[in-house]
Amino acid sequence: MADMEAFRDEVARWAAGGTGGTAGALAADLGLRTAVLLEGPSDLAAVEALAAREGRDLTSEGVAVVSMGGAMSVGRYASLLGPPGLGLRLTGLCDAREEPFYDRGWQRVGAPRDFFVCVADLEDELIRALGTARVEEVIAAEGELRPWQTFLGQPAQHGRSRQQQLRRFLSTKKGRKIRYGRLLVAALDAGRTPAPLGELVANL
Repeated sequence: MADMEAFRDEVARWAAGGTGGTAGALAADLGLRTAVLLEGPSDLAAVEALAAREGRDLTSEGVAVVSMGGAMSVGRYASLLGPPGLGLRLTGLCDAREEPFYDRGWQRVGAPRDFFVCVADLEDELIRALGTARVEEVIAAEGELRPWQTFLGQPAQHGRSRQQQLRRFLSTKKGRKIRYGRLLVAALDAGRTPAPLGELVANL
């Protein structure tokens, strides 16, 4: 039985200049119909966490959620997975500043514009949806209250809003954004899912 991680790994090698020799076979074995193109692994963690929270198994639904390692790779991934390549339906999520890359990627392969845009980034959307106090509660529950307080004492953080400080804190340690992508989704109250994330998952 094909494995989604094996498919993602093969696509990453293909995008990096490999032959992609087994990507088509893996896609067929998985019954894929849709590729969700995301900038990075923290976005992937949040999308999968929301789908799981809603009782959905995206792999069994034929949906491949793919982290591209940056929005500038979207043209390459769209050409490999979309109409010119494997022929999958394309959708995705991006930051507002990266929207032009997504627009060009979709236009380049002749796919309908079908992606969702965060005002700043997904972490910003989640922090606004939860409120800064709730995010700090999640940080404390993870045993990171002391690192957070140390971070706040740094001169560079003086004068910044709590929202800006939280966004920066989530990026200061490798793997933290990925972990909190899942945790912040889990902390959302019903009906408080950020619109770009909720609409993306509902559209799959």
